[in-house]
Amino acid sequence: MRTRKVKRNATAGLCRDLILASLLVAGLPEAAAAGDPATRSADPALSFTDWSGGYLVLEGSAGGSYGQYTFGPSTVGGRPVPNFTSGDSTGRSDRGRDATTAVGGVAGGWNWQTGPWLYGVEAALDAANLKRPVPSTIGGFGTEGIDPAFDLIRVKTDVYGTLRARLGYSFERYLVYATFGLAGANARVIGTYPDPGPGAVATAKASLGYLGFTLGAGVQYALTDSLALGIDYRYSDLGEGRRFSLGAVPGLGPAVSRASFTSNQMFLRLLWFPGGLGVPPDPAEAAPHDPDTATSDRFSLHGQTTLIAQGVPGFRSPYQGDQSLIPHQARQTTTATIFLGFKLAEGTELYYNPEFSQGFGLSRTLGVAGFVNGEAQKAGAPFPKLRSNRYYIKQTFGLGGETVEVPDGPNQVATRYDAERITLIAGKFALGDFFDGNVYAHDPRVDFFNWSLWAASAWDFPANLPGFTQGVYAEYNRPEFAIRAAYTQVPKEPSSDVLDPRVFRRAGFNIEFEERHVLPVLDQPGKVRIGFFSNEGTSANYRDVVTLTQAGAFADINEAVAATRRPRRKSGGYINLEQALTPELGLFARASVGDGRTENISFTDIDRSFSGGLSLKGAAWNRPDDTVGLGAALNGLSPSHRAAFANGYYGLLIGDGQLRYGTERAVETYYALNLTKFVTLTFDYQFIDNPGYNRDRGPAHFFASRLHADF
Repeated sequence: MRTRKVKRNATAGLCRDLILASLLVAGLPEAAAAGDPATRSADPALSFTDWSGGYLVLEGSAGGSYGQYTFGPSTVGGRPVPNFTSGDSTGRSDRGRDATTAVGGVAGGWNWQTGPWLYGVEAALDAANLKRPVPSTIGGFGTEGIDPAFDLIRVKTDVYGTLRARLGYSFERYLVYATFGLAGANARVIGTYPDPGPGAVATAKASLGYLGFTLGAGVQYALTDSLALGIDYRYSDLGEGRRFSLGAVPGLGPAVSRASFTSNQMFLRLLWFPGGLGVPPDPAEAAPHDPDTATSDRFSLHGQTTLIAQGVPGFRSPYQGDQSLIPHQARQTTTATIFLGFKLAEGTELYYNPEFSQGFGLSRTLGVAGFVNGEAQKAGAPFPKLRSNRYYIKQTFGLGGETVEVPDGPNQVATRYDAERITLIAGKFALGDFFDGNVYAHDPRVDFFNWSLWAASAWDFPANLPGFTQGVYAEYNRPEFAIRAAYTQVPKEPSSDVLDPRVFRRAGFNIEFEERHVLPVLDQPGKVRIGFFSNEGTSANYRDVVTLTQAGAFADINEAVAATRRPRRKSGGYINLEQALTPELGLFARASVGDGRTENISFTDIDRSFSGGLSLKGAAWNRPDDTVGLGAALNGLSPSHRAAFANGYYGLLIGDGQLRYGTERAVETYYALNLTKFVTLTFDYQFIDNPGYNRDRGPAHFFASRLHADF
């Protein structure tokens, strides 16, 4: 019963986010045309928004908030027991039983502003659905012999309150800020102990109150002269509550403990400023680029943030393995990236991308081979985690002839290149930055979510858990075609965050040919990309581990995998098409294949994949910057790979403990609504048949909203 209640509240949290976004969209035209005489106008000379005055906030989070209780010191019958924790830093302990925390409420505050600098105060009150179990295997409360799935202790938080000071800096329509202050919360602790009697249990309850501190940061964007949209992160350390009694453990005596509490929360916020905002006019269009005179061409600064809330309702799930897709859950992921670029000399550029990421994909980014959220990393965290995802130097050698103007953009300093040129890159990057590009399906921050639609998903590109590697890249470019290749590090073992330093012994090699054309009949441009890969990494052979397990040499196939991993080569290729049919309508298609004999080392559990679809701009309904996408994908496994899963193998993303094989099929459609020049709100739906290639599971329906802002 407890699990069922969590699931309903999780879905409700997702719906709340989607409804909030829908109300925002519905209100934009009216808000923009209101013409409230109280609305302030910024001085045209100013380059920042005036946020001063009072404001009200609606805020919500679906699956993007995490709390952790640490119990101890504790005694049972006067005997000390080890400290124990609800949940863990990876989010793994809540598999299937507590997959979601939903938080939402209201806030209000007042800002004062001096030039672009802002300071203010804000109070918030949020209802929560934060539940955390403590499995019976933790804590020492007489746990021996108890079913590991039994929740010995459960904790629940219903209400949060904060009183925070805000310090911020305004530029253009943005405000970035830091917060600090007081935070409070309640908690209810429930102990359920098996009783020696047949089917009997003993229960006890305790209510706790907490008061501690909170730190955080956020960003908000002025949509109109009275509405703003924001993302707000809060870390709260609520300290230790009083000691409390939690009844008596049968046969052992009274249980007494103390619990400390911390939480990480990520909110999507809609802010209303009754007195209006002083919004600067949109900057004038930049003058034509002249690299010989423009001093700003030495430097490039851009940024992005993307928040995705995604949920799945119930579906057929007769059994679960350690890496199964779990029904009735919602999750939220957030990333924020800075793109820094410097031109060191003519033709020499340096780029660096620090990135914060927070949150988990559904089921900890497990359960679907063509996963349903391209922003969900296998390196997820319940708190914003900072990584230096890219740092590389780029050298371009012009070979003469006509030149090409390249505007300023993320990881591109405005410059002029020869159309025929050689480019060399060394450092840390994602292979998807340069290979397998497609203008219609390549970026889960702005187009398709599904891994099998934005990538050639049988291409097992070398990468750490967030998807990056280190190495060298070379490209020869002409107007009609390009040839590119990369030699990079591979992970030390499959799905490892550590890259193998023995790059001259074990590495990945990728090569791609790109042809560019204009179809005479349609008079529209298109590209065809053909790629090949060959990686040598530490992996196991599927046929070998199945044979060893069935012969009884190992009780568990995963033990056989770990014992037989050694350096092996894995190869494959892909073909990728993008073709404009009209200026607004485009077609894309991909086919990819891997050899299917040895473990994939980096991307996902797919040996062959076919995908394609359409992308349509909204010019026909007077929304030229909106986009509608429709795509479908079909994924499959080699015979030896599916035999490994049928014998209990756990791969990079999937593993139900057994398998009744069927191809994994996906359909996705999305509508990307352009709110402003810098902000896009997307609504997404996906249908997955046979998730994890298992005909015993699903089909499953996925619903999501995505907020993306960049500058």
